[in-house]
Amino acid sequence: MLTPLYQASTTRSVLLLLPNSYSYLRPSLITTTIVRDSCGITRITRRPLSNIGMPLPSQNKTDLSTPPVTRIQPVMSPTSPLEKGPSAAIEPSATKGKPLSAIEGSKRLAAYTAVDKHVTPNHRVIGIGSGSTVPYVVERIVQQGTEANQDRVFIPTGFQSKELIVAAGLNLGDVDQYPTIDVTIDGADEVDSKLNCIKGGGACHLREKVLAEAATTFILVADYRKNVEILCTNFKPGVPIEVVPFAYAKVLQNLHHILGSPRATLRMAVAKAGPVVSDNGNFIIDAPFERDQMSDPYPIMARIKMLTGVVEVGLFCHMANAAYFGNEDGSVTMKRLGAGEGNLQEVIVEQLPASST
Repeated sequence: MLTPLYQASTTRSVLLLLPNSYSYLRPSLITTTIVRDSCGITRITRRPLSNIGMPLPSQNKTDLSTPPVTRIQPVMSPTSPLEKGPSAAIEPSATKGKPLSAIEGSKRLAAYTAVDKHVTPNHRVIGIGSGSTVPYVVERIVQQGTEANQDRVFIPTGFQSKELIVAAGLNLGDVDQYPTIDVTIDGADEVDSKLNCIKGGGACHLREKVLAEAATTFILVADYRKNVEILCTNFKPGVPIEVVPFAYAKVLQNLHHILGSPRATLRMAVAKAGPVVSDNGNFIIDAPFERDQMSDPYPIMARIKMLTGVVEVGLFCHMANAAYFGNEDGSVTMKRLGAGEGNLQEVIVEQLPASST
């Protein structure tokens, strides 16, 4: 007669995944019961779970010919912006229910004017950039109407712009599907007199540059503070550089001692311990440079890009077709390319009346 040595603990049931066929290792669930008698003899019994009410995988008769479709409905509170329409959903949180400040008003002027001039009915693939001015870009696109947007696809440069596109009820796409983009509209941290710009204050400049290069037309929008003669005038952190984590210390050493940016630093996060991590899982270095190096930023951009470990540099040189700056007085300054090529291409500056809001 078998007498358990410990009544409460010597009988154990263990679930094991054992193959029931060597030709096709399809797992079956087996329950194993272990009993130890007073003489130290262990008895093991096994039985399939199908005997205790659970079917084996082979006994599952679910029809797999048509894959199931799961639809996830958004859970919205009574005050959810989505219940108030797309424009409410994309309205910048800092301005909800409040009159726009001079800075926010200038951002909206720039964004509205750029959309009115460059997002036309024949545009079907549109890149949406990142930054504090971009919500106004999406807002103006939504105001063009459902019919205008129903056949368009919008490509985001990062998490922020993806959320804006989804919240506005626009069609979300990916650059993998649409490697050629009709127009991309993006913000900027600074734009110089030759339409070179610094981007990457939000750590999105790798994806932003991909969409800028993919676009037939690349447009910048910003407020008047970003309109400068030479880069690094007002944007004091310097040039954002995305680097793989493994190489950040080596890249910092190169910037300090070879490329002339002794104050280059690893960007640290504010709401978390440790460094900022980009959407691509990389670190960001901010490298300020002197005015003489920034008067023509292309050479220093190329030198930084050649450093092993650098993923992308937040200098966008010879890429933008036009830039729009909202001004405090309600006007809009437009810089656009004129005659010539490359660094010798003429940049035309015009003052435009603001778009109606």
